[in-house]
Amino acid sequence: MGFSRTDRRLVLPACGLAVAALLPAAPATATATEHPHPHPLPHAHPHPLPHAHPHPRPRPVTPAERRVDAYLKRVQDRPQALRNFFRAMPKGGELHSHLVGAATTELLIRIAGEDRLCIEEGTLTAVPPPCDAPGSRPAADARTDAAFHRVLLRAWSMQDFPAGAPTGQSGHDHFFATFGKFGAVLKGNGGRLLAEVARSLVDHNQLYLETMVNPASDGAAALAAEVGWDPELRRLHRTLLAEGRMDRLVARARAEADAEAAQFRRVARCDTARPQPRACRLPVRYVYQVLRETPPEQVFTQMLLGMRLAEADPRFVAVNLVQPEDGEIALRDYRLHMRMLRLLRRVHPGVRLTLHAGELVPGLVKPEHLRFHIREAVLTAGAERIGHGVDLQYEDDWRQLARTMAERRVAVEAPLTSNEQILGVAGEDHSFDAYRAYGVPVVLATDDPGVSRTDVSHEYQRAARTYALSYPELKDLARASLEHAFLPGRSLWQDPAPYRMAGVCRAPGPRVFAPPPSAACAGFLDASPKAALQWRLERAFADFEASLS
Repeated sequence: MGFSRTDRRLVLPACGLAVAALLPAAPATATATEHPHPHPLPHAHPHPLPHAHPHPRPRPVTPAERRVDAYLKRVQDRPQALRNFFRAMPKGGELHSHLVGAATTELLIRIAGEDRLCIEEGTLTAVPPPCDAPGSRPAADARTDAAFHRVLLRAWSMQDFPAGAPTGQSGHDHFFATFGKFGAVLKGNGGRLLAEVARSLVDHNQLYLETMVNPASDGAAALAAEVGWDPELRRLHRTLLAEGRMDRLVARARAEADAEAAQFRRVARCDTARPQPRACRLPVRYVYQVLRETPPEQVFTQMLLGMRLAEADPRFVAVNLVQPEDGEIALRDYRLHMRMLRLLRRVHPGVRLTLHAGELVPGLVKPEHLRFHIREAVLTAGAERIGHGVDLQYEDDWRQLARTMAERRVAVEAPLTSNEQILGVAGEDHSFDAYRAYGVPVVLATDDPGVSRTDVSHEYQRAARTYALSYPELKDLARASLEHAFLPGRSLWQDPAPYRMAGVCRAPGPRVFAPPPSAACAGFLDASPKAALQWRLERAFADFEASLS
């Protein structure tokens, strides 16, 4: 999850496949909440599962999948072979990624030097030049001073945590503090960030990216301040639309997106004789992220902007809420935010919704806050995906909630490394197995891989080791990432569990996949971007399995 509760810089997206950048926004009124337990630790869930490692109902396994699974078991004690396996394995799409936290810290340090930014040595925060103030030095010094580079790396990421953090700082607080330290680096460099992120995704054999950004967010803050708060939400909605206010803001956001797209294409050399071809062709879509730690009129304005933008521009597919769920305003206004989303989705029914919810543990918040966040996100706001969802088993009647999520096919985006770093939750303390036991779709994700110092291959390897997953189970996690992507068109799968293909594309006999597609199947794929990408994943799996046989 990106953004500290005190950092008010906002991300700006752009591009046909595109980008994001950070812009300054109006300061928020909220301040950080001090928690009585600054080091949240894993806690046993109050309602344990009936057995330790539940799994979804089994599906038929092909001979090729059995061979690959046998290979995976043989290399369990060979670290390099295991790493190579997970890097080469096709992994579908990335559905939970904050662009500002996804690029590597090394790139951020390099950009800081190239942009002649300065580093405040006391706080290790990047600031504009000149660098002649006491206690300030050029960021460019990190090019030649290895010790200085290492200090920045630790301050701007989870590298070597806790050794690189101030004494007594929790993982939660160190993680969120990083964004305020490198925020100045991001302004105007969204295209550069996306080029690196896209390259990393294709290097790790992913086919699709949904990344969280928020264009024209400074304009949304200004409009909210002009209009002010009105607890009658329908009237506030009409006021924001009046006199073309929101139309102008949407146009501005799209223009900023276009400008950032151009930067992305320049950096990736997409229009040259030597492009980064796979990165340039990677399908990228945007989830508009709303800063929940801002005043209610600003939250509502951002929500409306995100939904109007998703209707006007196909690059934007959904809305989400970001910043720490345990923040002062986030806790105070949580139910209000859910009601806002319920109202706006009735007005804009075609806009998709994924929400950070349940990114909480005992000690981080009072017990009552653990009882309803996921429920409100699903039942009140109508979220189609949930980010994190760690505190499921502390929710009221959590088993019925899990059954409802399974019936509605509400997927959970699970960034395992992020959950351990921020919340101290891992292994059996995590809700990963609980969701799967009840048939809730689960998708592996990275969250902020640059800050976390992870990548998607590591997340798959971690899931396999922690939850004893077989290759077919890992394969289905990758399939789920495209099944629950906010892409237009019908799914390739008639039944996503146990992944039975639509009739026109179904392979004859026991096989699941049989390229090339028939004429009828090709027509189906041409009409559905989602199905076409799912077909590409199946082809990639077939090639991967053949390479190991």
